[in-house]
Amino acid sequence: MAKRLAFLLCLSAVLSFAETRSGVLVDSRCWGAEERNVNPTDTLTSVDRDTNREIRYCSPNAKTKFFAIVQTDGLSFKLDSAGDAKAAELIRTTGKQPLYRVAVTGSVNKKTINVDSIAIAR
Repeated sequence: MAKRLAFLLCLSAVLSFAETRSGVLVDSRCWGAEERNVNPTDTLTSVDRDTNREIRYCSPNAKTKFFAIVQTDGLSFKLDSAGDAKAAELIRTTGKQPLYRVAVTGSVNKKTINVDSIAIAR
């Protein structure tokens, strides 16, 4: 029993490695709406979309409560509640910018990042 528990603890530690992801910080509710705003009969939706315009449109502001990052390859990840709080603090301390390029460190669980730290990318 003790060996099985030790094995499970080691396995969970391996699966939850912290990794750093970089991208542009966006309002996750706005981004989700933009992602769903597609023509259901269109087969080439990725070609017809202007991702850069959507990122600028969904740029967060001081009132934003829910955040996501969009990577250069177009993949997006929501931040967990602790990450939302850290991102809101980052927005408050950084001030208004057209784009917030960030580096987020944490573990990824499906499409959500459990945030350890978030900082403006240099």
